[in-house]
Amino acid sequence: MANVAAVSGSPRGMTAEERKVIFASSLGTIFEWYDFYLYGSLAIYIGATFFSQYPEATRNIFTLLAFAAGFLVRPFGALVFGRLGDMVGRKYTFLVTILIMGASTFLVGLLPGSATIGIAAPIILIGLRMLQGLALGGEYGGAATYVAEHAPHGRRGFYTSWIQTTATLGLFLSLLIILGIQTLMGKEAFADWGWRIPFLLSALLLGISVWIRLKMNESPAFTKMKEEGTRSKAPISEAFGQWKNAKVAILALLGAVAGQAVVWYSGQFYALFFLQNVLKVDPQAANIMVAIALAIGTLFFVVFGWLSDKIGRKPIIMAGLLLAVLTYFPLFKAMTQFGNPALFAAQENIRATVTADPADCTFQFNPTGTAKFTTSCDIATSTLTKNSVPYDVVDGPAGSVATIKIGDATIESYDAVKSADQSKALDAKMQKGMNLALQTNGYPLVRAPAKVPDSKLDAFVAGNPELALDAAAIRAGEKATVPTADLVKEKLLTAEEAAGATDMAVYTIPNGGAFKMVADPAKVSWTGVIAVLTVLMIYVTMVYGPIAAMLVEMFPTRIRYTGMSLPYHIGNGWFGGLLPATAFAMSAAKGDIYYGLWYPVIIAGATFVIGMIFLKETKDNDINA
Repeated sequence: MANVAAVSGSPRGMTAEERKVIFASSLGTIFEWYDFYLYGSLAIYIGATFFSQYPEATRNIFTLLAFAAGFLVRPFGALVFGRLGDMVGRKYTFLVTILIMGASTFLVGLLPGSATIGIAAPIILIGLRMLQGLALGGEYGGAATYVAEHAPHGRRGFYTSWIQTTATLGLFLSLLIILGIQTLMGKEAFADWGWRIPFLLSALLLGISVWIRLKMNESPAFTKMKEEGTRSKAPISEAFGQWKNAKVAILALLGAVAGQAVVWYSGQFYALFFLQNVLKVDPQAANIMVAIALAIGTLFFVVFGWLSDKIGRKPIIMAGLLLAVLTYFPLFKAMTQFGNPALFAAQENIRATVTADPADCTFQFNPTGTAKFTTSCDIATSTLTKNSVPYDVVDGPAGSVATIKIGDATIESYDAVKSADQSKALDAKMQKGMNLALQTNGYPLVRAPAKVPDSKLDAFVAGNPELALDAAAIRAGEKATVPTADLVKEKLLTAEEAAGATDMAVYTIPNGGAFKMVADPAKVSWTGVIAVLTVLMIYVTMVYGPIAAMLVEMFPTRIRYTGMSLPYHIGNGWFGGLLPATAFAMSAAKGDIYYGLWYPVIIAGATFVIGMIFLKETKDNDINA
C-alpha cells in the first residue's frame, strides 16, 4: 500500500453524508450483533430448554459449544460474502447478510425445546446458529470497508471506531431488552417462556435495518473501481493464493486479530459467564453490572479510534494486549472477591486432600462434561472439580479406596465398577458428606427444601441426623396430600413404593434438599464488580477500537472485503468464539476457576510478540492505491 504521510492542512469536519453513512452502517450492524449475542446473554435459559436432558455442568458446556458453532462458521461466511462484496458491491452484500441473520434469530424464538421434539431441538438450534455465523462472517468486513472508503485520510480511525462500538452496543441492547422483559414478566415466567420474546423482536429490528440499508449508496472506492473495470475476478484466490497478499492476511491474524479476539471475549462474554456460572451471581444482577460497564466503556472505542489517527494503530493495540496479559489473573480474582466473597475466602483457606492409589488416578480433560469416571480417585477428583474446590493428591496404599479430607472431615469415595448396584447410594453418601464439609468450612452452599412422601419420612429423618428432625413433629405439622401418580412422575416415589395407594401425605423439609452454591446478594460488591468489568472493557476498546482501520489499510481495494474479513473472522470466530467453552473446560479439568485464563493470556502474549516484531504501522497508508 502506498504511504501518504504528508497531508496538507488539518483534518476537516464530518459531512452530513458521512454522518449518514456511519449511522446507517452502525445501526444495521448493531441490530445484527444484537441478534447474534442474544444467544450468549440467554445461555442459561437456552441450555435448560434445548439441553435439558443433561446435568447442569454438562448443559453449560453444551450451551457454550452451540454458541461457539456460530463462530466456527464465520470464516466461511467471510469467504462467501467477502467474495460477493468484492465482485458485486458492499451495499447489496450487507442486505443479504442481515436478512439471513434476522430470519435465523426469529426462528430460534419459535423453536420447540428438547422436551417437545427431542434431539431435533438442539440439532436445529445449532443449524440456526451456523446460519447466523455465516451471515455475521459477511457483515463486519462490509461495514468496516464501507465506512473506511467514505472516510477522509487522517480520520479513518475515528470514523471506523463507530463501527467498532456496534458489537458492544448490540450486546448492550440485548441486555437492556432482556432486563426490561424480565422485570415486566418476573423471573419465573421469563425462564419458562419469556426468554423467547427478545428473539421474536428481531423481526421488527430486521425490518428497520433493511429499510435503512436500502437507502444507502455504494462506496465511492468500489464505484470508482467498477467504473475503471479493475474489480478482481477471483478475490479469494487473489487474496490468499498469492503469497504477497496471503502473508499480509497471516500477519493480520497472528500479529493483531487473534489477541484482539481473546481480549474482546474475555472482557465481555467470558466475564458475564464467569459471574453467572462460576461465581453464581444472580443472572439479572450480573446482566445489569455488565450493562453498566458497557455503558461506561463504550465511548472509549471512539476515543482510541480517534487517538489512533494521531499516534498510530499499533501502539494502542499492543498496549491493550500487554495490559491484559499482565493483569487478567489479578482482575478475575478481584471479581471473585467482590462478586462472591465467601467463595473467595473459602478457596483461599481450604484445600481438599485426596489420598488414593496412584494407579487409580488418571488425567481428566473432560471438555463436554460427559465422561464417566469409575475409579475411586477419579470420582473424588472430578467431584471436587465440579465444585471448584482446589485439591492435592497424596499417594495411598495400593488397592485402597480414595478418601477426601476437607477441614476436619474425611469422606470416603467409591469404585463404580466394584460397587455395581450400590453405586447410586454410595455416590449420594459421598456427595452429601462432601457438601456438608464444604458448607462447614465456609463454602457458600445452601440447601433447598426437600419434599418427602410419608412412606419415606422415617428413613429421611434417620439419614439426615445433622438436621435434628423429629418424625412425629413433622407428621403433626403442615402437609400436602398429593396423588401418588404425580409423585411417581416427579420421581419422589417409584411405582413399587406407591404400593397401590392413590394419594399420600408429602412434607416440605426446610434445608433438607439438594445443595447449591450461591453468591449472597447482600455481600456482592456492585461497585467493585463494575469497576473490574470497566477495566476489562477499557482493554477491549484499546485492542478493538483501532483494528478496523488497521485491517482496511492492510489490503488493496480490489480484494479488501475478502482479504480483511477472513483473518478477522478466524481470529474472532475461532480464537475468540471458542474462548468461553475452552476456558471453562480448562478450569473444570484443573479444579481451578482461574486456570482457563491461561488461554487468553497465552494467545494475547503471542500476538503481542509477533505484532511488535513484524506488524507495520498503517495509519498513513493510501487505501485508494
